[in-house]
Amino acid sequence: MYPLKFKPILKSMIWGGHRLLEIKKGQYGRIDTEKLYGESWDISGLDGNLSVVSNGMLKGNNLQEILEVYMGDLVGEKNFEQYGFDFPLLVKNLDCNDTLSVQVHPNDELAAERHDSFGKTEMWYIASAEPGSVIYIGFTNPAITREEYIAAVAEGRVEEILQAVPVKAGDVFFIPAGTVHALAKGLNVIEIQQTSDITYRIFDWNRVDAEGKSRELHTALAVDAIDFESTAEACRRPYELVLNAETDIIDCEYFTVKGIRVSGCAELDYASRDSFVIYACIEGSVDIDMDGVKEQMKAGEVVLLPAVASDVRLTGDAVILESYID
Repeated sequence: MYPLKFKPILKSMIWGGHRLLEIKKGQYGRIDTEKLYGESWDISGLDGNLSVVSNGMLKGNNLQEILEVYMGDLVGEKNFEQYGFDFPLLVKNLDCNDTLSVQVHPNDELAAERHDSFGKTEMWYIASAEPGSVIYIGFTNPAITREEYIAAVAEGRVEEILQAVPVKAGDVFFIPAGTVHALAKGLNVIEIQQTSDITYRIFDWNRVDAEGKSRELHTALAVDAIDFESTAEACRRPYELVLNAETDIIDCEYFTVKGIRVSGCAELDYASRDSFVIYACIEGSVDIDMDGVKEQMKAGEVVLLPAVASDVRLTGDAVILESYID
């Protein structure tokens, strides 16, 4: 096996723009450049949105097809035992040309009961932020009750009770299932999450589409999914990158995320990891040498290293997000 690249799946969104067309330039093939694109699904194992390999001998095969052939060699033996042929992580790149809807995701138990799905715990890496940019996490009153929240929704006061958090490039936030959240205008964000697309939309800023229609809200479903104790401060993940080594950022039951600042050469030992490793290149470029098999990666690209990778050498100058399942 070798470092795998995939063709991005671009998603047209009412809040999107054209930044992803530049970030993913040369990766996505023919596409309608007049549309607004909000999301690039860079690695996805969701039915109907399976990532397709774009390099090497496996080019043209989708993620599920190669998982069915390589199994634990691709994802790790323990991951294969737990998730089988369901690839467990979804990696996205988001262009927030406008503010996203306020939403919440169910946890595993509720998602299984209602949708026969995994829940959706996720994290955000702020790749770039225009001056004055914010995100919304939790509520201005951290002691808000279920009843107070329901009253605010009924009275059209959702915007008043949301906690706005100023952000800058490089900030990281961990968003557990149940956390009320929204990304605001002016952001480019890398999102790493459980493989799930279950979202309950709470508020959409009174926005309508080109036909004057509002998007569906999921008010009743959302109430039971909300963790009213989740706060913005608890979600923030401070860190400081170490040169040519892994820096711990997030470690949860669903994924581990580390940062790597490469300047010159970083040598990494994955022999005992028993997991795939996903690289998302934030800036710069590197040459990847995986046990003597080489591939190039530049800003805006995502690469999947199979679990059989042992010694990996990164050469160049770059900032990389590394994710896997511990």
